[in-house]
Amino acid sequence: MKIAAVGKALPPHFYDQETLLLALKRRWSLRHFNPERLERLHKNVLVGGRHLALPIEEYDTLTTWGKANDAWIRVAQEVGAAAVSDALGRAGLTVDDIGALIFVTVTGVATPSIDARLMNRLCLPSGVKRMPIFGLGCVAGAAGIARAADYVRAYPDQVAVLLSVELCSLTLQSEDLSIPNLIASGLFGDGAAAVLVVGDERPATGARGAMGPTIVASRSIFYRDSERVMGWDISEEGFRIVLSADVPQVVRDHLREDVDAFLADQGLTRKDVVSWVCHPGGPKVLEAMAETLELPAGALDVTWKSLREVGNLSSTSVLLVLEETLASHRPPPGSFGMLLAMGPGFCSELVLLRW
Repeated sequence: MKIAAVGKALPPHFYDQETLLLALKRRWSLRHFNPERLERLHKNVLVGGRHLALPIEEYDTLTTWGKANDAWIRVAQEVGAAAVSDALGRAGLTVDDIGALIFVTVTGVATPSIDARLMNRLCLPSGVKRMPIFGLGCVAGAAGIARAADYVRAYPDQVAVLLSVELCSLTLQSEDLSIPNLIASGLFGDGAAAVLVVGDERPATGARGAMGPTIVASRSIFYRDSERVMGWDISEEGFRIVLSADVPQVVRDHLREDVDAFLADQGLTRKDVVSWVCHPGGPKVLEAMAETLELPAGALDVTWKSLREVGNLSSTSVLLVLEETLASHRPPPGSFGMLLAMGPGFCSELVLLRW
């Protein structure tokens, strides 16, 4: 099982962090809130700018959850189709090669789901097996790759596509001045990414160079009684973020033990891993990862770069880090890599790669 290519699509509306901060200050100017605190929280997340699903002036028109979700459905199709097309072009494949389409998101809802709408938009074969997954949040990029690998293990002559679309800006709660929402307003951005996973009996050649790594193994870990660490409270107003300050501590409490046990079952240790493709959850989370896994200096440089340039895109982020690793930071052939993310549940997903 190999990753043939990773495609991406970011909305064209990019704004630097200062512009976004000014817009939020203006929106909340008539509310009783501390603008200095907002500015400090935005500065602390170390994000330089983000892509938005809509032009910034259009957000004032999203006066109901229904309007925001309608925008989500429209833009999700646009960036989702573009990401899948980009991945297919990089791999030298066509829509007729697709056997399964796994769609992950946590920022909007639709029935028919976005993958169904893309069947028409992209003229996908009518027999494509569709698997829409909602609710995994930030972990879904890694989990989706693992589930795509499970699929082509069962059907080794087929190609599975994982598509992640996250339009976090459309979930912003204008009436919520809690610390988690203020942090989210400075941390999360919008975009899409698609990963092509090919079975062992389906040879493919990358159109822009060698294929990606082999998927060696994966593991899911669920931490019991941790539902309030991260997620959404959902009401008639839409998605209200649940984001505990305990996330970095959960990383310190569990991640090293989980990674070591997973690698040991493959006859490996952390010293055998030369490439780390990690979800950019935020500065404190990345610092906790580097500390608990005892990573060498520079091991998370690509992840930090993604955080600075586009922010945290929930499930899409780890796939953008993977795309950048494939494009510009490809490890030596035969070396091992670890792709990992954590998310609502609370849970972890680990994927062992061999380059």
